[in-house]
Amino acid sequence: MKSFNILLIVLILIMGCKQGVSQSITPEKNENPGEYVMAGKEIDPQGARGASEMLGIYHGLSAADTVSAKFKARVKEVCQAKGCWMKLELKDGQEAMVTFKDYGFFVPVDIKGKEVIIKGNAFLEEMSVEDQIHFAKDSGKTQVELNTITTPKKTFGFIAEGVLISR
Repeated sequence: MKSFNILLIVLILIMGCKQGVSQSITPEKNENPGEYVMAGKEIDPQGARGASEMLGIYHGLSAADTVSAKFKARVKEVCQAKGCWMKLELKDGQEAMVTFKDYGFFVPVDIKGKEVIIKGNAFLEEMSVEDQIHFAKDSGKTQVELNTITTPKKTFGFIAEGVLISR
């Protein structure tokens, strides 16, 4: 009987862990299922800036500045390992590197090309060579492409608390 109870507890723990993992990486459904799928904190799509306007805000930031923002843009790239970051197209080839607050949620890996609305904090950062290589590996870049990364670069960063993904 004792071994049966232990087996029962182990099975319950396994099932609980399995549910927790799937909930953390699967976006929740929005109350308006025809338009968006939600990941992270619930956000209102109303009042989102366009990508061009957001680029203007980024250009007005200094290295130590952070600004709360909500904007709409197209997904250029997504972490193919687990959806833990994405890059959004701004204007003139510029992009914003988006991570998720406290790694509390992820986005699906197949949303490249889709339009999203994100809400959170925008900032400027200098990305190290190591971080650039890490993100390039996550996105599936070849070794030849990795070898071209040799200097730190200034990037537009964003920590999202919520994401709406267009269907």
